[in-house]
Amino acid sequence: MDEFILKHKTYWRNKAFYTSTLWAGFLFVISVIVSTMTNEYAILRAKNPVTDIVLSNVRVFDVDVVVNYGPLLIIILVFIILAMRPAAIPFTIKSLALFIIIRGIFISLTHIGQFEPQIVLPSTGFLNFLGGGNTGGLFFSGHTGTPFLLALIFWNNKILRWGFVGLSIALGTVMLLGHLHYTIDVVGAFFITPTIYYLAQKFFKRDYELLHKGDQLIHSL
Repeated sequence: MDEFILKHKTYWRNKAFYTSTLWAGFLFVISVIVSTMTNEYAILRAKNPVTDIVLSNVRVFDVDVVVNYGPLLIIILVFIILAMRPAAIPFTIKSLALFIIIRGIFISLTHIGQFEPQIVLPSTGFLNFLGGGNTGGLFFSGHTGTPFLLALIFWNNKILRWGFVGLSIALGTVMLLGHLHYTIDVVGAFFITPTIYYLAQKFFKRDYELLHKGDQLIHSL
């Protein structure tokens, strides 16, 4: 415990780290605003649904518990990981913010209606608390892409890598079983997310170096 506290003191007393983390928080807030606005726009502009090779041949399953509380599990895991690895805080938060902003842009460009039939998420669910219930945001799947992005961020750790990859596949499958996303939304997330990760490395180069070099770099910031 003493080592844990000492490590956090070392990082949070560093002005460059503290400033970068504040910017990360600011960027994340901006991303949430962008996501909310683009979701509302997508709802207003949504047209008719289209057929889907998977959804058209698979019945709807009641997966609302997993859909609602899968994001809560991811939030808890990320909180624990960042608490144990403060060096990862700025890059992880900024990468997630970039992911949300880019997804918001994609959402605003696609106006396909929700596939029917689909499960109706309860208004009391955790996902609705986050503002992400049954919305117009389809392409690409955040449930699939977010854990996959985290897998890429923590790729050097086998447990985290495969744990998040497993979550990504599981949540993507659940979204299809509930008919909450088209197949292209889920599959596309696996191709778009690595590009976002690459952009994050370029945009937040110093934070990316801190993620991997940690204690060696913090003293030079």
